[in-house]
Parts: sequence; C-alpha cells; structure tokens
Amino acid sequence: MSSFANPAGPRPGDVVGTLRLLAYLALSVVLIVLDHRGDWLAQARATASVAVQPLWQVAGLPSRLGQAMREDAATRATLAEDNRRLRNELLVMGARQARLQVEADENARLRGLLGAAGRGRLDVQLAPILDVDLDPARQRLLLNAGTGDGVRQGQSVIDAGGLLGQIIAVTPGTATVLLLTDLDHAVPVSVSRSGVRLLAYGIGRSDRLELRNIPVSSDVVVGDVVVTSGLGGRFPPGFPVGTILELRPDDSHAFLIGALEPAAQLDRGRDVLLLREQPRAPLGPAPGATGETDATDDAALAPHAPAAGDAPQAAAPAGAADGEPSPQAARARTP
Repeated sequence: MSSFANPAGPRPGDVVGTLRLLAYLALSVVLIVLDHRGDWLAQARATASVAVQPLWQVAGLPSRLGQAMREDAATRATLAEDNRRLRNELLVMGARQARLQVEADENARLRGLLGAAGRGRLDVQLAPILDVDLDPARQRLLLNAGTGDGVRQGQSVIDAGGLLGQIIAVTPGTATVLLLTDLDHAVPVSVSRSGVRLLAYGIGRSDRLELRNIPVSSDVVVGDVVVTSGLGGRFPPGFPVGTILELRPDDSHAFLIGALEPAAQLDRGRDVLLLREQPRAPLGPAPGATGETDATDDAALAPHAPAAGDAPQAAAPAGAADGEPSPQAARARTP
C-alpha cells in the first residue's frame, strides 16, 4: 500500500455535528443580545423560579422538620425549668406574704394596746404570753414576766379591748393570769348606761361570760355595755368587761340570766398589759363625822391583795349579785 495515499474525506456525521454546534452558538449569541437589550429572559427566569418553588419547599421539608423538633424540645425544656423556678418563687413569696401578714396583724394589736394605754393615761407594763390554757375547767395565761420585772400578785390584766383577768401567782420569771372566763372567777360590774351593779361569772368558755341574779325590774337590756364597778377594790372601775347578748329568765322566773360577750380578746394576741397602779377614789368623811374613822370601817374599805389560792369572787361585796351594795360601799359613796 502506497504511503502517499489521499487522506480520508470528512464523514457526514462530523459535518452534521459541526453545523449543529454552529447553530447553537449562533442561537446563544442571539439570545444573549436579546436578553441584554430587552431583558426578557429575566422575566422567563422569574416565572420558572415560581414554577419550581414547590419543589424547593419539598426538598427543604426534612431539614425544616428537624429544626422545628430541636427548637420545640429546647423550648419545652426551657418552659419546664421556668415553670419549676416560678413555682418555687411563688411558694417562697406566699410564705413571706403570710409572715408579713402575721407581723402586720401583731403590729396592729400592739398599736391597739399602746393606744388603749395612751387614751386612758394608764401606768402599764407590756408582758408577752408564754403559754395559754383554755381548758373549760381551767382558763389561764402564763406570762413571760415575774417579780424580777415588777409584777405582783393581784395586778389587773387588760388588753386593747378591756379586762382580761388578774395575776394570781408570781415567780421570779413568770406570772399566772386567771382569766375572766374561768369557772372560779367573778368580777363586780355595772351597766355603763344605767349604773346597775351585777356580778359577771366565768363559765369556762373563752367567748362568753354570764350575768346571774339580775332582778327582772332592773334597767338592763340587750346591747348594754358592762364595765368594772370597782367594788371590792380588786379591779379599777371603768374597764370594759363585755356586751350583753341575751337575757333569759332563770328557773324560778324571779331573776334574769344574761349572756355576756367579753370585750377583751381572750383567745388571741401575744402580749397583754399589766396595770401597775390602780386608781382609787379618795374617801371623805360623812357629814357630821368627827374626823375619826372607825377601825372596823377602815379595815372593810381598804383594798386587800388576794392570796394565791383565794377565789376572786370572795372580794366581791355582799349583795352585789342582787344589785344591792354592801353597807361599807354605801358609806364610801356617801357625800
């Protein structure tokens, strides 16, 4: 075979491919020129982008779901932690508010005690309560004050409302108060409106006293305020004891029995007031007297300190229960 043979001519397929490439290049140039001048391909791209937008949403859905689950988990954990913290803070704030309310109530009671002492210009001593015994058969208070604090047996005990009772036993550090509501206690009283003299007895209930042997003809009505009369020298006069809630006849229907609501708050409070001095009205000589006082009258009129076991009603004047004063008290009020 000769080495100078003519080269093979172009194949039909190569010519067609070349022509197709040239056509594509010409079309590309035309499109570039048209896009540059008319910007119509940009609008076509925007339309195509809108058309394929759902495909992008579907393609990105797994990623978005995973991100949402991670965020939800983090948010749930954060909310649970915040919930626990806020719940604890709420409990602490509730406890603090309850403590502040207790302190506010106690301050109000103390202001009431000091206000009562200031209004009456009384020489009083504030004593905290250590223990309370409100058994129906034994109504007592134990105070954190004794002989070392100047407390003495027989002192009257009051609060902002009125009379509480009296000191019946004293030690160097404590004092025992016999409350008005004790079954063994009675106090001479008078109706503030009419001046009728009566005796108020304890019945073992912290919310009730009892007025016994009230004459049917006495000027006593429901709602009357009862105060200490001062007879017997045990309690100073004028201190509120209670308010009459009910009047009913006794078994004989000759006398009335009154239910009395105590003026003092016998079942609450943490402090009481002790009267240091009990004011006594001076006794003047009766008309026509020679100026000398009978020793027997002096002994009857002078107030005496009760013994630790004495019953308080023993100091009440004879006849006070039926509204009649004793002869000694009658002479003491004679001008």
